[in-house]
Amino acid sequence: MVLTAIRPEHRDRLREIHRQPDVRRWWQIPDDDWPEVEEPDTVKYTVLEDDQVIGFAQWYCEPDPDYRHAGLDLFLSSGTQGRGLGTEVVRVICAHLIDDHGFHRLVIDPKLANTPAIACYRKVGFKDVGVMREYEQNKEGTWDDGLLMDLLAREFVR
Repeated sequence: MVLTAIRPEHRDRLREIHRQPDVRRWWQIPDDDWPEVEEPDTVKYTVLEDDQVIGFAQWYCEPDPDYRHAGLDLFLSSGTQGRGLGTEVVRVICAHLIDDHGFHRLVIDPKLANTPAIACYRKVGFKDVGVMREYEQNKEGTWDDGLLMDLLAREFVR
């Protein structure tokens, strides 16, 4: 598994993966210019396995020194889920954020119903902070709960 900068040739496959039912269930519908849309303080990657595009990952930061932390998100193609690759991606990004950028705290906020993702994040050391009620509006127009999780650098499971 390799994380690399998103290149133009990755776009179509990333958008295809994003539309897979097992991914779309947890992610918002992408904008027309996704993944190229510029977002301040956000770094985006293509996840490759054997030179094949299998997913997407990103991290963002809160730069205010009094609240400085980073957050991350990811998705993998349906055919690669359940093989431990998500845990590997999360570990790589966490190590990068802690070791290379000096973040002491990381956050992630999966939908509360996304139990496979939550189990993945717990393996790496993320702890439940609390349920964010009616946190995100879904495609049907109703609201889903989210789970705020965080990881302190000293708790990171390598």
